[in-house]
Amino acid sequence: MSWSDPIADMLTRVRNGQAAGLEIVEMPSSNLKTAVAKVLKDEGYVADYEVEGDVKKVLRIALKYNAEGKAVIRGLRRESSPGLRRYCGWKTIPRVLGGLGLAVVSTSSGVMSGTEARRRKLGGELVCTVW
Repeated sequence: MSWSDPIADMLTRVRNGQAAGLEIVEMPSSNLKTAVAKVLKDEGYVADYEVEGDVKKVLRIALKYNAEGKAVIRGLRRESSPGLRRYCGWKTIPRVLGGLGLAVVSTSSGVMSGTEARRRKLGGELVCTVW
């Protein structure tokens, strides 16, 4: 398990789960991981997510596949890491694949998609990009 970068560990579990054709991936839960999972669900990249447990919470993400059985998420990349944080203003939030992808941004108003952050004129830490 990756203790130095839990978000990178989350993204790797999702990436590996889709490569293996799994329906559900599990990981230790945190508030940031749950917020990222919520953004992925709201934007249509994962089917659902849930947090279970009282003391040791577990985040379960139901992965989404298209009609041919191919993964909806083509790629995930961790943009900001613990060793090198990447911050951007609302004008400089990247447009992934010309607007076809998703940038996940952690702002002062919570974790949201890059499109929503641009609409609200909020900058913050660029957590990851999805396409």
